[in-house]
Amino acid sequence: MEYVKSKVRDIIDFPQKGVIFKDLTTVFKDPRALHLISWDLAKLYKEKGITKVVGIESRGFIAGSILAFKLDAGFVPVRKPGKLPADTISASYEKEYGVDTIEIHRDAITEDDIVVIHDDVLATGGTMKAAIDLIRSMNPKKIYVNFIIEISALGGRAALPEDVEITSLITY
Repeated sequence: MEYVKSKVRDIIDFPQKGVIFKDLTTVFKDPRALHLISWDLAKLYKEKGITKVVGIESRGFIAGSILAFKLDAGFVPVRKPGKLPADTISASYEKEYGVDTIEIHRDAITEDDIVVIHDDVLATGGTMKAAIDLIRSMNPKKIYVNFIIEISALGGRAALPEDVEITSLITY
């Protein structure tokens, strides 16, 4: 993962002053880095019986879709309000620079599913906590959580339930 880490770009004061944004677009455009991420993600979950990969808007869609393909699982998007066409459920949460809401189709997950929820970066944990709450309300068999990057100084892992297995490929 050192090669992947070398491709992450820091954007200072984005989206607001005082935030150092970990930009993964520089990782995704690099074929070797993208291949390494997809390989490592698939290795983590290939024996877990995953039936659905949930990707959080928007950068969670990229590696989440690749992971779903590699695991022969379905892909489910979690989106901002008003972006999904069918009946949805939603959750609001605080993040490091504001309040936001996410939605998922009400019929996206069943009680037979084993789910991995993927997002690009774990910062304060608000987005993922809201996603876990949404998925839990659908009663799947098991939930796993994954990030490409975890910014440990922001303490996001502590905001997430202890009974959920959390993995990050890179930790800062």
